[in-house]
Amino acid sequence: MNKTDLLIGFIIGIIASILGMFLYITLVTDNDFIIGLQLMKNEGNLGKIVTLGSILDLIVFGVLLKMNKELMARGVVLAVIALTITTLFL
Repeated sequence: MNKTDLLIGFIIGIIASILGMFLYITLVTDNDFIIGLQLMKNEGNLGKIVTLGSILDLIVFGVLLKMNKELMARGVVLAVIALTITTLFL
């Protein structure tokens, strides 16, 4: 049960980050999501977009802690760490 909660939290964290990136690219820029990602990568701003997308992870983390889902909250933190390491290599 512990590993499944951690995995669910990790998946929720990744989805929240992708949703945050999607919302930022579609609302702030005039491009589609995939084209916006390609443009930001070419300009060297992809790490900043991933960071802005991770803001939703903070909200998810807080909600999970309020619901006493500590292991899922740890999964969200693990997702943020994985995204940070991935961003370093992009």
